[in-house]
Amino acid sequence: MLGRKNYTQDEIDRARSAVDGQLASYRDLVRALDDGDAGPDARATREAFETHFFANLTLALDRYFVHRIRPVTGKDGNPLNEVELIAESLMTNGGVFQANKVIRYVPAEAVLGLEPGSHIQLTADDFARLSSAFFGELERRFLEAA
Repeated sequence: MLGRKNYTQDEIDRARSAVDGQLASYRDLVRALDDGDAGPDARATREAFETHFFANLTLALDRYFVHRIRPVTGKDGNPLNEVELIAESLMTNGGVFQANKVIRYVPAEAVLGLEPGSHIQLTADDFARLSSAFFGELERRFLEAA
């Protein structure tokens, strides 16, 4: 597929719905576990799962719009590029966050503020903030004019 310079509202809404649905399902699961008599082992297992789950959900988020083009995305450290850097780091750098020479990433201005060299360990709240910012920026830069 060729690069994309715009997306329809329907494409964005379908992706947002799928991502939000998975986040809601995760939160339901956590509530169910917390309502039970979960001990320290269950808590540790949940926390380990959370990290893997939200890393993979970030990859899925990026994949929905992987063909977005740099002239529209820009080279600043906006949420679209932050997701790109996280996805690339998860896939090729063992989950250790790395910036690149194309994107001007500034941790203090980023949604999650990850420092290069830090291990990526996303929580549900981290992912909720990141995906919300991602979709907002996507609509701002890529929403197809009707």
